[in-house]
Amino acid sequence: MTSPASPWPSFTLALRLFLPVAVSIASYGVVWGVLAGQAGLSPLEVVLMSGLVYAGSSQFVALTMWSPTSLPIVSIIVAAAIINLRMLLMTATLRPLFNDMPRWRALLSMFLVSDEVWAMTMGQTAKGETNGAAFMLGCGALAWTAWLASTLTGRLLGAVIDDPTTYGLDFAFTATFLALLFGMWKGKADLLPWLTGGLIAIAVSYVVPGTWYIIAGGLGGSLIGAIAQHRSQARVA
Repeated sequence: MTSPASPWPSFTLALRLFLPVAVSIASYGVVWGVLAGQAGLSPLEVVLMSGLVYAGSSQFVALTMWSPTSLPIVSIIVAAAIINLRMLLMTATLRPLFNDMPRWRALLSMFLVSDEVWAMTMGQTAKGETNGAAFMLGCGALAWTAWLASTLTGRLLGAVIDDPTTYGLDFAFTATFLALLFGMWKGKADLLPWLTGGLIAIAVSYVVPGTWYIIAGGLGGSLIGAIAQHRSQARVA
């Protein structure tokens, strides 16, 4: 019998490849930490939210609703749940990578999934050269560490960095996703779902208050992409 291949090469490969993304995550993590301090969160609260919630976009939304005197807990939870519904689809696509792992360990591993981690993992596993589960865990561990450390740093340095826009840190969140988007580009066929999702999100943002435009754009783009892929496979068949 041959022993299974060690997952460590894939794990360390993930650390190397994900490092530039982690730097970008840290940059907008500092922004969130500064804003958290301005909203009245203590360093301990920043650590607990970043470590346990670990969801950048919903944490930014939570800050807009944060009120130390009258904290709208239910509203914050509902808003975070709506924004993070996309994670159900992302983790579902990653589930086959963990077929050889006990269910409880697979579920715990999914805690480390984020947009950046999912994109990097899907791109790398498509090449078929790595242990997908180990690669995802490597990306996820680095992303979580970068987010936790940077948000706490931003909170502690909030008195010094009182305006993140002065240093251009407010653009870091956008820059990260632009880099991931171009990294996932496969050809002209990607234009239709990307443009559809973007246009739907823009339209909904003007019509429906709140963050529903995120869900609408994601679902709309995904639906168009699925239809286009189905038609392409049908023509090949």
